[in-house]
Amino acid sequence: MTAGRDAGAREPSSPAARGAKAPRRRRPRVVVLDYGSGNLRSVQKALARAGADAEVTGDFGAALAADGLVVPGVGAFAACMAGLLDIRGDQVIDRRLAGSRPVLGICVGMQVLFSEGVEHGIHTKGCGQWPGTVERLSAPVLPHMGWNTVQAAGGSRLLAGITGERFYFVHSYAARTLPLEASPFMTLPLVTWATHGDRFVAAVENGPLWATQFHPEKSGDAGAALLANWLETLR
Repeated sequence: MTAGRDAGAREPSSPAARGAKAPRRRRPRVVVLDYGSGNLRSVQKALARAGADAEVTGDFGAALAADGLVVPGVGAFAACMAGLLDIRGDQVIDRRLAGSRPVLGICVGMQVLFSEGVEHGIHTKGCGQWPGTVERLSAPVLPHMGWNTVQAAGGSRLLAGITGERFYFVHSYAARTLPLEASPFMTLPLVTWATHGDRFVAAVENGPLWATQFHPEKSGDAGAALLANWLETLR
């Protein structure tokens, strides 16, 4: 009799062979910050479709504790900053980033992350997470409204797997530069660009702080893929 398994012995079956379902992936908890500005519900719905449990709230504790924080924004820079300051949104952003907790800014929610905005000659201080000024674009037609391509940064995780796609923009102001210099103590952000009259910053990836000038929630399949890429960083 040869050595080996008994004639009646059976290989233990794998979970797949037994028809077991793969474990369900955890849905990240995301807060869409409500400070009186932005397409809050459309952003919430887009995040839910992309795989998040998304809540719209201006509560400080909830915004601080969530896996991810989305800062939307539409309209004037000054008005958005005033609303943000009213709910201590600038402090929430700062505290989350100090703990390497992800934040995603959208449209004016991206613009307020810069040092300042200039509208009609009025200078308004921003959150100051990045140096630079948000100014009116020089273009034949404003606002820049509709679909446009972007030039993705090399190694972008936000735009991974998304090539040649168009995203939906609605804005007249943007940052034309992100004036940071390389140093041994800091990794430079990945900057994605777009052009409408001027070349401007379309997206930034900077450690836990990511942002888009365009609206992913209005950008169809490309926007859904981008939000899914961001949610992957929360798991």
